[in-house]
Amino acid sequence: MPQTVLLAEDDRAIRHALERALSLEGYEVTAVADGVEALAQAHRTPPDVLLLDVMMPGIDGLQVCRVLRAEGDRTPILMLTALVETADRIAGLDAGADDYVVKPFDVEEVFARLRALLRRTSPVGAVGAGGNGSGGGDAARDVHISDRQVEAAGLRMDLQARRAWRGTRELELTRTEFELLELLVRNAGIVLDHSTIYDRIWGYDFGPGSKNLAVYVGYLRRKLDEPDAPQLIHTVRGVGYVLRED
Repeated sequence: MPQTVLLAEDDRAIRHALERALSLEGYEVTAVADGVEALAQAHRTPPDVLLLDVMMPGIDGLQVCRVLRAEGDRTPILMLTALVETADRIAGLDAGADDYVVKPFDVEEVFARLRALLRRTSPVGAVGAGGNGSGGGDAARDVHISDRQVEAAGLRMDLQARRAWRGTRELELTRTEFELLELLVRNAGIVLDHSTIYDRIWGYDFGPGSKNLAVYVGYLRRKLDEPDAPQLIHTVRGVGYVLRED
């Protein structure tokens, strides 16, 4: 079955061009012109991925994103934006978007980012102990993994229900936050470099100037950290991040 894309773009020329390009690429596309139609269509027939323009009349792409996330909808969302400032991109991530493409864009970049988002609908695997960073086997690192759950450093994650807890406190996580935390928990005690994390979570490396990973690590820390409790996610300067309880 072809994967389904819900495209919301108010510029007719861009909308028609993207709809045609995506169809030729093998996607089943539903194209709408504004945020109201996008929400109605998403509720009527949930797609595999959403492609939303940020600047639309009435309900814009950020508002569509916020509504869907507030409803518990975790469908991957790729934003199209002409806004290039870091603060604007962070606003999209804060609204619950998973990724963004800046206009004017190459359609091949849109394809690549859609493929990366759709790959993330499957659970991420662990980085082997012989890979990046250091550490021994799961037993040595006190990581417990089953078909349904993964546990380490006082964190427990239900992979099927996509729920996570620190101790008895449940964490409210977005799709990207959940997958990033899962990767860190599976590899507790191992230092994961930036490129490894980008590849496992986003499917490609944003480059050395990107702040995407740092932004999401910041989100996770704010949700994980507790007064008088040890910090769990540690920065290894110039290398990446590691999850450990110390």
